[in-house]
Amino acid sequence: MSGKLVESRIVIWDIPDSRTLFGSGYYGKPLGIPKPKGTDFDAPLVLDLIEGCYLVEKNKLKVTHINGKAVPLAEIKKICKKQYVDFETQYFVFQDLRDKGYIVTPGIKFGCDFAVYEQGPGIDHAPYLVQVFRPADDLTATEVVLAGRLATTVKKQFILAIPKIKERKVDYVGFDWWRA
Repeated sequence: MSGKLVESRIVIWDIPDSRTLFGSGYYGKPLGIPKPKGTDFDAPLVLDLIEGCYLVEKNKLKVTHINGKAVPLAEIKKICKKQYVDFETQYFVFQDLRDKGYIVTPGIKFGCDFAVYEQGPGIDHAPYLVQVFRPADDLTATEVVLAGRLATTVKKQFILAIPKIKERKVDYVGFDWWRA
């Protein structure tokens, strides 16, 4: 399967390939279709760079420039480092969640790093909002309360992902909120 690097996105122009890739794990979004229902769409698939990087690393996707020249994984990671704050840490958590079978989408509209689905968009709502948190970062009580209030408002569980890259693992801390 192949995609073209277009600025900060990867586009799968072949419609059958778009359907296959979307159906194999809800990667990307069909262009112009905000909430696709299944794989019955006639549009190219647009991937975030982090998804494309993951798929290239898993040998499920080959990426080229518009001119047809191959974009190696190292170049994709270099571009990602310019697009994402602390890319290596973000990507490590993305990989961990995807490898565990979760569907991971950008969490920007919820003010976090990732919205995480158990089954996939259109099938279930994302039950988790994940914020990547480095062990050296400071976390205030106010930040926890703000994140928790937001998560509760949108009926999701707020989770801190704490990557331990040297140990090759991620610790997750979930917050549940209830009224006293």
